[in-house]
Amino acid sequence: MAKTTSLHCRVVEGKDLPAKDMSGSSDPYCVVKVDNEVVARTATVWKSLDPFWGEEYTLRLSHGFRSLTVYVLDEDTIGQDDVIGKVSLSRQQISAEPRGVDSWLSLAPVDPDKEVQGEIHLELQVPEQGHPRVLRCHLIEARDLAPRDLSGTSDPFARVSCCGHTLETAVIKKTRFPHWDEVLEFELAEGEPGEAVLSVEVWDWDIVGKNDFLGRVEFPLDTIRTDPTKGWFQLLPFPSTTEEHGGQLGALRLVVRLVEDRVLPPPYYQPLIQLLTEPILCPGQPPAGTALAVLEEVTSGESRQDVATKLVKIFLGQGLAVPLLDYLTARELARTTDPNTLFRSNSLASKSVEQFMKVVGLPYLHNVLKPVVNRIFEEKKYVELDPGKMELSRSRRISFKGSLSEARVQESSLELLKGYLGDIVDAIVGSVEKCPLIMRVAFKQLRRRVEERFPSAQHEEVRYFSISGFLFLRFFAPAILTPKLFSLREQHADTRTGRTLLLLAKALQSIGNLGLQLGQGKEPWMAPLHAILLPSVTRVKAFLDSLVEVESAEAGEGPVPPALFRPSATIKEGYLHTRTAGGPVLLPCFAFKKRYFWLSSEALTYAKSPEWQVRCSIPVPRMRAVEQVDEGTFQHPHVMQIVAQDGAGQLRTTYIQCKSGQELWQWLWAVRQASSTNEAMLPTCHPGTFRAGRWTCCLQPACTAPGCSRTHSTVVLGEWSDPLDPAAAAQTLYRHLRLVGARLWAAGAEGPEISAASEPPHPGQAGGPVGGRLQAVLRDLDIAHDAFARRDGAPGPPPSPPPAPAPAI
Repeated sequence: MAKTTSLHCRVVEGKDLPAKDMSGSSDPYCVVKVDNEVVARTATVWKSLDPFWGEEYTLRLSHGFRSLTVYVLDEDTIGQDDVIGKVSLSRQQISAEPRGVDSWLSLAPVDPDKEVQGEIHLELQVPEQGHPRVLRCHLIEARDLAPRDLSGTSDPFARVSCCGHTLETAVIKKTRFPHWDEVLEFELAEGEPGEAVLSVEVWDWDIVGKNDFLGRVEFPLDTIRTDPTKGWFQLLPFPSTTEEHGGQLGALRLVVRLVEDRVLPPPYYQPLIQLLTEPILCPGQPPAGTALAVLEEVTSGESRQDVATKLVKIFLGQGLAVPLLDYLTARELARTTDPNTLFRSNSLASKSVEQFMKVVGLPYLHNVLKPVVNRIFEEKKYVELDPGKMELSRSRRISFKGSLSEARVQESSLELLKGYLGDIVDAIVGSVEKCPLIMRVAFKQLRRRVEERFPSAQHEEVRYFSISGFLFLRFFAPAILTPKLFSLREQHADTRTGRTLLLLAKALQSIGNLGLQLGQGKEPWMAPLHAILLPSVTRVKAFLDSLVEVESAEAGEGPVPPALFRPSATIKEGYLHTRTAGGPVLLPCFAFKKRYFWLSSEALTYAKSPEWQVRCSIPVPRMRAVEQVDEGTFQHPHVMQIVAQDGAGQLRTTYIQCKSGQELWQWLWAVRQASSTNEAMLPTCHPGTFRAGRWTCCLQPACTAPGCSRTHSTVVLGEWSDPLDPAAAAQTLYRHLRLVGARLWAAGAEGPEISAASEPPHPGQAGGPVGGRLQAVLRDLDIAHDAFARRDGAPGPPPSPPPAPAPAI
């Protein structure tokens, strides 16, 4: 049984940002922090004061948190990046909105003196014996303090105040991980006010100018008198004395939702999973009398995507993904009377097929589109068909004859679009054998259902559109439009490239619509493309015919191993620089060597070049920590470290240097995600290196000294390709069914109540009325949650809604 805290954060867009560059624009990106710990970084949007990011993160936190802060910065090629502003949300603010926060929030200014981070290790006690009584404050150490000096470190000391007296520790030079081990004592007078507090502040000592504040923590004296206090405590800023007025720095649109769950051991969810899979394993039941039908009816728009994702993963784990999609699409077909509206809405069936394609077909998507997308980004050609948006000044390089410029721009744009679109269509229609068999079988079954529902000759196009509507409109076209969100690129497109991608996505949507709506839109300037699109439609139809020419038995759909859901394909690759810890280094500038890296679910491998046969490898299961290295540790910035066990069980550290801060975070999260299921991860590590007989971070003289900084393996990013976890997915569905409350009982709670502990139906045999059985399954899960909550001393979920009365007989 595990408690999980998931924070869903979508950084959508910004508006009215101030210009930070001499060009009158900015290059904004966002940094996401949880409790002052950096957990994510968006891509940079170049030359924009109204940037769109659209990046979504699911942060899985093993412990609770206090606040979420999103900083907006302007990236600079030379010098430090400029801070534009920030948005902060406390845990209480997020929890107060059951559906989450979804709004524009004004950016607040960032005061460096209030941007604190790190923790301090204290022991506080008041001995019961002795007169007068003495408060002993043992300041042991601190970690992960903010760097205040140009060297990337600080010179920290602690200042402790109590009952009108103030004492200070010694200054520890050039470290963010000071080790004081000092005891400061305060004499407590008789009748000391009950509201008196002990204040511990940490400062950075400066020889010139005022000292810099690093954080503080306070303890009521009454608490210390009754119970000695010892442990690590997060440093906090000074309370804000002035109200911050937003608006002048622009605004940021965020979507944030907090989900706290207790995932029970897998056997507890088997009755719910069995009830959901029953209509697939026992197909003779009435379509409306199943748990899946009830779930579909009570799931509204805002939660359909999450429910669809969890359903797909549960049924993939059971080897029943194709029958699930067949069941849901058949139900939607039965409700559809006009074939022109088929799968147009964001129904549970449509969302399930969409999530299925993303989960199963992402490597296929990369194989097909990545070469063309890379070429578009690299060439940065100017493409425009809309006369109202043409920048004619660009066309003067082609012609100085005034009115000819627009014609020439359109001509060159058509030629470029024809080339790009031709390459995209060629890649798609030639990818039949590359498409995963399970996707082909699902599309074959979908076509068969559509032909049964609309058999007349006048509806012949529907059998093509039913597949192209998913494959082109919900898969290929969105990936072309925003390649960053499908991991096709690590950066968002600039304005010029983004316009090219938008035009190509529109063209691909027209092809996906089989050219049926050509000339009916509000964009007549797209008409010159029609001569290119119509021949592509014929080729796409032939592609769809070939795609479904597959025997269902060839797919061999079976349960997917939960721990190895992601195939051992390359997750990320590229040139980096690396060095290993230890060993003599004659010239520091040559310590890092350029190597080509490949990351898969099995290993991080590197060699001199992509073609080089001799390769070194770090097995992913042996990784024990994946962390950022402090700036200033090496002559090179943007360094990460991987601590892994060798064959003899010894820990070895490999340092990897990236080209930029964004690339560093991309590799950090990719490796952390690959190793997220590893056991025996280190709780701490050194963010520096051992040099000249001591650690550069904490100044400890022993090479084997325990790590001075917490590792961050407890925070992972959730993705479509997460390992299958049926228990976690079933818990999400259970929580969803509990939240819908009255809608659930109105939709499917008819019938007499029975106990979920009753004998389950045999394979191929349906059970009793689904309403009563679903009530019983949820009630048994309620009881299990209550039992685990009492054992852990934590409150359980809200009580179950009262069951609907049984109908009179």
